[in-house]
Amino acid sequence: MKRSRLGSLDVTSIGLGSAPLGGLFAPVSDADAQATMESAWSAGIRFFDTAPLYGFGLAERRLGAFLRQVPRDSYAISTKVGRLLRAPAGAAAEDDHYKGALRERPVFDFSHDGVMRSVEESLTRLGLDRVDVLLVHDPDDHYDDAVAGAFRALQRLRAEGTVKAIGAGMNQSEMPARFAETVPVDCFLLAGRYTLLDQGALDALFPICAAKNIGILLGGIYNSGILANPHTSAKFNYQDADAALVARALELDALCRKHDTELKAAALQFAMAHPAVTVAVLGARNATEVADNIAMSEWAVPQAFWQELRARNLVDARAPLPGGA
Repeated sequence: MKRSRLGSLDVTSIGLGSAPLGGLFAPVSDADAQATMESAWSAGIRFFDTAPLYGFGLAERRLGAFLRQVPRDSYAISTKVGRLLRAPAGAAAEDDHYKGALRERPVFDFSHDGVMRSVEESLTRLGLDRVDVLLVHDPDDHYDDAVAGAFRALQRLRAEGTVKAIGAGMNQSEMPARFAETVPVDCFLLAGRYTLLDQGALDALFPICAAKNIGILLGGIYNSGILANPHTSAKFNYQDADAALVARALELDALCRKHDTELKAAALQFAMAHPAVTVAVLGARNATEVADNIAMSEWAVPQAFWQELRARNLVDARAPLPGGA
């Protein structure tokens, strides 16, 4: 598998995202989770992304149990800070997003000390002695706290050699662009903001990252599934997609069918064609989905498709396309 540089790290260009292993939208059995990770490893994937949020600790526990079976220096792993997992006072209510999750629930804490506790607790759940990448997770309403607290802790951990790269993981591109101007970060995990349906990252974030050599870990490439299977009840950005987005996704799907190609292949290869993208982080909940992700990355999308995509102005004119179309 193609490899890329993320700061001082050597990483595979495709990574496994573990939100589905935490039960995102639907529960995942232990057997399916194990098969998913084994399939990813067999396919050559050596970058793994997780977070306390995913299944409220379940994804970290599952991923750590698998990675403890392989040499520590043979892969890179990222996790996130900004949420501490704490037991609720009473019975834990069913979560809207994570099904079959553990009992603890996330509490925002972007302070320096909260981040240090978060790292320790993540390492305990993972059963590992270190992680490679630490990301401030969803500080949308906590910019000042993230800069004064969370990033101060992350810079300290990087300076000490505890982690090799730091950044933020968000579902928007505007705040990461602000961070890039004020904090010495190495990377961002950007979810859903550079896809066939949304190229907002081209406005500010990608140019700044290119100028400062900041890597992009790109998640949400299928926009919560609408670019995998567009239909009237599809999700976008973890919510029900509106009619206009469904119509655009169906138009893209029809164009793919015209050129005898797969929408998922086009979506993935479009996202990976931008030089700012270091790793495509793809979630999977079973071995079949892992194999499908790999197949989509290798699918021979015809140049005629990319040319018509450009000619019909279905993507931003600034977006690079595979093969230079």
